[in-house]
Amino acid sequence: QVQLAESGGDLVQAGGSLRLSCAVTGLSISEHYMGWFRQAPGKEREFVGCIKYSGDRTYYADSVQGRFTISRDSAKNTVFLQIDNLKPEDTGAYYCAAAPGPYYIQNIYTTTSYAYWGQGTQVTVSS
Repeated sequence: QVQLAESGGDLVQAGGSLRLSCAVTGLSISEHYMGWFRQAPGKEREFVGCIKYSGDRTYYADSVQGRFTISRDSAKNTVFLQIDNLKPEDTGAYYCAAAPGPYYIQNIYTTTSYAYWGQGTQVTVSS
């Protein structure tokens, strides 16, 4: 069975930092594209970033470029999302997602391209 478990969300002040974790079981993050999405209240779930299965390529939404960094610990099969200089508009539930199969994803930006999802972790940024 495939399971993704996010953690690390918190209530923080603007300008602060957080590191979110996504612990994965049932598939290898060294074989699957791994994405991060977020969803603010009343808004559509949106792409945040993605890391290629090889670990040597990352992709980010324009809105988070320069502040968010995706990394991983292959030995622990865990993906991370480092968030710096948090802004109130970063507030939302953050979700980790995995591609349905190895070595390929149809479109990294689209929720429907991912088959496995965690339950989410809440990030709240106060001003």
